[in-house]
Amino acid sequence: MTGRRRGRAAKLAADKIVASLPQPRMQVPTYDLASGEQLDLIHDMSMRILEEAGIAFYDDESLSILRDHGASVDDDSVVRFDRNLIESYVAKTPAQWEHTARNPDKSVVIGGDHVVFAPVVGPPFVHDLERGRRESTYNDLINFIKLTNTTPYLHSQGSEIVVPGDIPFHERALDITFAHIKYGDMPIMGHYQLGITAEDSVALATVAFGQSVMDAKHMLLAVINVSSPRRLDDRMLGTLKTYARAHQALVITPFILAGAMGPAAILGTVAQANAEALATIAFAQMVRAGTPCIYGPFLAVVDLQSGSPVFGASESTMAQFLVAQMARRYQLPFRAAGTYASSKVPDMQAGFESVLSMLPSLMVRPNYVLHAAGWLENGLTTSYEKFMLDCELLGVFMRFLEGVSWAEDEWAMDAMLTEVQPGGHHLGTAHTMGRFREAFHRTPLFDTDSYETWMAAGGEDSARRAQRAWKTAIGEYEEPPLPAGTEEAMLEWMDQRRPTIDPSDFQ
Repeated sequence: MTGRRRGRAAKLAADKIVASLPQPRMQVPTYDLASGEQLDLIHDMSMRILEEAGIAFYDDESLSILRDHGASVDDDSVVRFDRNLIESYVAKTPAQWEHTARNPDKSVVIGGDHVVFAPVVGPPFVHDLERGRRESTYNDLINFIKLTNTTPYLHSQGSEIVVPGDIPFHERALDITFAHIKYGDMPIMGHYQLGITAEDSVALATVAFGQSVMDAKHMLLAVINVSSPRRLDDRMLGTLKTYARAHQALVITPFILAGAMGPAAILGTVAQANAEALATIAFAQMVRAGTPCIYGPFLAVVDLQSGSPVFGASESTMAQFLVAQMARRYQLPFRAAGTYASSKVPDMQAGFESVLSMLPSLMVRPNYVLHAAGWLENGLTTSYEKFMLDCELLGVFMRFLEGVSWAEDEWAMDAMLTEVQPGGHHLGTAHTMGRFREAFHRTPLFDTDSYETWMAAGGEDSARRAQRAWKTAIGEYEEPPLPAGTEEAMLEWMDQRRPTIDPSDFQ
């Protein structure tokens, strides 16, 4: 390594933030796209969908619960809701709650003006500059859990940051939950693909944290995907019931690509998403009143010529503005869009798409941003390098959310009135020297040197700098210790559980 290259590495190390940052709170104005009357119109159209068209619930127990609580169920498992019924049950949802971490200092608040950034969840492939695109493994999952715990810009570990393809599906809930508890100490999500895996995830967390903690705290968070249009299957309903009964939290996510699973129109898509979200939240409250829910439609558009998803589109941005206003109308925590990208590699397209998807989220008072780091290839791939670059973006966004400080020191009046003469500069003033390390947010992976200095240091692009950063972070990672006996108890329970799992139950 050249001297200049070593100097660049030292600069990156010096810029690395090792201390935890406070959970961000939104201090900038919230953008409202619709008037109060227009929000009432969206609500009314959503209620018409629920009253006249209904939502299909493909699970006998769920249908029984719905009947018992006053919903109308027909012979085709389609459930219709009176608007007063919907409103009364949605009102039981907490407006704010704590997502508890195994390290209490890393617990976060969901709701109000509090913001949480969580990594990508669900990609079956992984990408890095050396090996390219490949099927992800359990070791990749552990790596990303470690990376999540080394950045101050993520506040949740998520779940399947990558899907460990080298572990059989029917055992993944065990190993994924174990990995999150062992290798990190931030708030975590549970496995949520179907009811059986949700039960395993909850059971293993109970072994680790204890029944009394699980009864009192919200240690796990699960995504409930509505199979749009207007359909909830037995897998998602089984997951919902498991987490609600265990006093754990839910992200209610109608996944709609406008033009395919929803109308080729913004307002119709928003009304459908709102109806689907409200029906699911109301059902969660029927299962257990007070179940924490995050209102979180995932809205994008399709290219109607090719059928491919499009991320960062103007239409999906406007749709997000509207559903965010509906969440605030119902006093529900809101999940916003992350760093979505269709690009296959961490290139300029990936950067543009990520900013176009993420920046509007900061304008609508987001409470939970899933897929905030690592998303590539329409969510099929998690990228090591993009994960690190996305975290750099999150640092910038967190600084933006702080808004402007109105402290007296921000005026620098002594410097302007007594030290700096016309035509002078502020580089050496007492004010500048007292705050030069922390005055402006820095992004070590984004090069700001001159061309000559950059070339002398090796001429690396941002992806190469990110590659070195993630390798260093994993190599230096120190695993947070578990309480004595916890790891052994989890492993013993997993060894007892594995032989009893019937793979045919997962067909």
